[in-house]
Amino acid sequence: MADMGRRAVVARRELALASAETRTAALVAAADAIRRASPDILAANADDIAEARANGQTEAYIDRLALDGARIDAIADGVAAIAALPDPVGKVLATFERPNGLIIQRVSTPLGVIGIIFESRPNVTADAAALSLKAGNAVILRSGSDSFRSASAIARAMSEGLAVAGVPADAVQLVPTRDRAAVGEMLRGLNGAVDVIVPRGGKSLVERVQNEARVPVFAHLEGLVHVYVDAEADLETARAVVLNSKMRRTSICGAAETLLIDRAGAGRLLAPLVSMLLDAGCEVRGDADIRAVDARVTDVSDADWGAEYLEAIISARLVDGLDGALAHINAWSSQHTDCIITENVGKAERFLNEVDSAIVLHNASTQFADGGEFGFGGEIGIATGRMHARGPVGAEQLTSFKYKVRGAGQTRP
Repeated sequence: MADMGRRAVVARRELALASAETRTAALVAAADAIRRASPDILAANADDIAEARANGQTEAYIDRLALDGARIDAIADGVAAIAALPDPVGKVLATFERPNGLIIQRVSTPLGVIGIIFESRPNVTADAAALSLKAGNAVILRSGSDSFRSASAIARAMSEGLAVAGVPADAVQLVPTRDRAAVGEMLRGLNGAVDVIVPRGGKSLVERVQNEARVPVFAHLEGLVHVYVDAEADLETARAVVLNSKMRRTSICGAAETLLIDRAGAGRLLAPLVSMLLDAGCEVRGDADIRAVDARVTDVSDADWGAEYLEAIISARLVDGLDGALAHINAWSSQHTDCIITENVGKAERFLNEVDSAIVLHNASTQFADGGEFGFGGEIGIATGRMHARGPVGAEQLTSFKYKVRGAGQTRP
């Protein structure tokens, strides 16, 4: 592990001197290498899936792990899309002149070496590496044990592509062991090699990283995503947004987990929305008000309000208007993503202003909580903290800055 850190630092220094054109060409080559390696990646993924099934993992978990030809093409396309983004390094963020004639510029720079610890999604390997490289950073990846073979195959292909383009292959490294002790070594910074840690996974992983890390962390806890349907919502808009927010892909962190409906609009909204979800194959858990609408609704418990299901289950309740929705969200939110559906612009603006989440939406699916949908080319996570980066963490968020000061012989009195 220590040797990985040393090699990453050397690669990071070379990347810092590489031109934007060189880093772009390297990412294009990495995307091509992923496409060429598709048979090897699929074979590795088949072994991962077989082991996960043998270990009794859920179908929702298997879906997050599984790759096919289309998903590998999408991974490669994502890397190519990141290559085409504007270069985030070397941007002049501010220029000002001091009374003594000093010209000061604030200029964006790479962060350095980024350590990324993730669980079941093998596509994170390519997304995280490509975004890090676009911003001139080297990356050390530690995959979950269930995705170890798939992630290794993807990382190996990317490294081969970088080498073809004349960029250090060590700019992308994947920890070659499933031993959990490797996580601890990364959290301690690999003897100063790692500049920032990004965890991508469940609550237990993120809590461990936040508790043990000796380097800065970009992190979010679980996506306890709420959709509030106001009494002044358009029913068809509500149908479309609620169904997509929950059921488009239930296993992502932007999937809705709790549905809140304004009690004042329940007579018009409640039955159509609950029945729609049930008919779509979603289990609805609710209190007596919700269960009275449809016999298929199951009982809700307090634990449900804090549950990130990541499958076709949603908790639902009536609330007393916008104040009731805000009270519930403030009590249970993980500050990830929350949405209001209403035709009342004033209520929408109040919701957008008062909900303290990284992403807040009005009349739009929560599944837009994604760096690709924000035009970032991808993301290495949704940061819910308040330092440096918040929301989707793309290439631009993986930069720092320095000051360039130009003078003409000035001295300080």
